[in-house]
Amino acid sequence: MELDWKSMWEVFTVQIQRGSGKLILQGLKTTLIIAVLGLLIGIVIGTIIAVTRVVPRYKPLPKILNVTSSIYVGLFRGTPIVVQLLIGYFILMPLLNIKADGLNVAIVIFGLNSGAYVSEIMRSGIQSVDVGQLEAGRAVGLSYPVAMSKVVIPQAIKNILPTLGNEFIVLVKETSVVSFIAVMDLTKAFKNIGDKNYEYIVPYLLLALTYLVIVYFITLIIALLEKQMNKSNRKTGK
Repeated sequence: MELDWKSMWEVFTVQIQRGSGKLILQGLKTTLIIAVLGLLIGIVIGTIIAVTRVVPRYKPLPKILNVTSSIYVGLFRGTPIVVQLLIGYFILMPLLNIKADGLNVAIVIFGLNSGAYVSEIMRSGIQSVDVGQLEAGRAVGLSYPVAMSKVVIPQAIKNILPTLGNEFIVLVKETSVVSFIAVMDLTKAFKNIGDKNYEYIVPYLLLALTYLVIVYFITLIIALLEKQMNKSNRKTGK
């Protein structure tokens, strides 16, 4: 069966002229909002969890926090993100009588999911920092939390920057499932264009190309940040 690419492209461009271009821009905006805010929430949650899991467990509270954190990480890493979205939107929201649109639910779920993965990333980053850095901070009178936040965590973030970049890329691609809770993301936008004439080849190929371009720019930004940080390290002699 020979494909009439010219005809399919004309059908697609007609849909763009009829306003579908705005739909794509809306989907792109939604995809980036969910991924960016999800990563930021994940970094905050992941850092807190990572610290609770590396703190010395001499007292009952650190032990309880460690167990709780382990359960949280296991729960979100052990279930698919689409299942978490469905449970959050269709079960937890009605049970808790919370009114929120699909976009806000998606941001929260992606943030919680990312937090579980970032916690392991951050934990490895913290453990990669020489323990002498923490001891030096304590020696000059800093409390444990201050020494962690001012001395250890900044160095850990430098070490894990490429991995955080990969996490962001994963989040961008995983947003393709938010249409399950009626959110107009990039994938849903291109699908809707295809649905209008039942011509999916061009929209889906352009969808794949759009994700490739996004991932390329994220990779480029991370590479530039790494280069800048390496320059800073050489200047400071670290």
